[in-house]
Amino acid sequence: MATRVIGWLLLVALGAGAAIIQEVRAAIARNDLQAASKLIAEYRAAQGVTPEMLEALSWLARGALAAKRYAEADEHAAETRRLALEMLKGRKLDDERHLAVALGAAIEVHAQVVATQSERGEALRFLEQELAAWRNTSIRTRIQKNINLLSLAGKPAPRLELDAWLGPKPPAQAEWKERVVLLFFWAHWCPDCKAQVPALARLQAEYGSRGLLLIAPTQRYGYVARGKEAAPDEERAYIEQVRREAYGALRDVPVPLSEENFKTYGASTTPTLVLVDRQGLVRLYHPGEISYEELAPKVAELLSGTTH
Repeated sequence: MATRVIGWLLLVALGAGAAIIQEVRAAIARNDLQAASKLIAEYRAAQGVTPEMLEALSWLARGALAAKRYAEADEHAAETRRLALEMLKGRKLDDERHLAVALGAAIEVHAQVVATQSERGEALRFLEQELAAWRNTSIRTRIQKNINLLSLAGKPAPRLELDAWLGPKPPAQAEWKERVVLLFFWAHWCPDCKAQVPALARLQAEYGSRGLLLIAPTQRYGYVARGKEAAPDEERAYIEQVRREAYGALRDVPVPLSEENFKTYGASTTPTLVLVDRQGLVRLYHPGEISYEELAPKVAELLSGTTH
């Protein structure tokens, strides 16, 4: 009883929409999918279908996927997608952030469920169809990430846009030949990106003279510290400030500045790391943090030319 009282107090304090997402995520973090499902059902009975409820349902789909409860995950993803599409009959996807998050997650979960069933081709066809449908929206990058997870390894590295940058001028892609290239996609607001810096600085110190080239693409997000909206020039200055203060160990690393790079490489997760061999082929595509201990052997192997 006390737990339920606390839950409803949280709903009042934060607003029902924001609270349901937090409560469902907390239940999933405890591996209590049953409690998460009950929370969503209670909220839906009281508030109806809202963008926040759909985001919470998408988190339940992600939780079931992580628990390898694939049929359950796909069921939640399908319901999220169906309800989101119904809601979109009267609005644009990016008019409501929670709706975009929900639909993007539903697409991701379904594709990953299909891929786990050894139907990679079917998953890719589904993702390509969704990419065509949502190319001009915020979830394009997330869909591209899932396409890249399934298909980018072993293919030529996509073209990087290098017209604008911070720090040293980035070398043209044609100049990458005979270098092993590590791309580090980061965001000025991202604590996990800052946590990745020591491993990257160590890699650069140990392997830079042997042919490792580190490039750190970033992009504008439309805001600066504490979410304050900012014009492009103001945000660029803020990114440079963050780069100098939090990424000093990588001060000699070129930083291409382009939203298109993030879309092309599907860097909806920051950091995203991409390792490219001397022939320009992608050998590692990794959304999220990765340790020095995981990265170093892969870099050393590519530099020694022992991979096939």
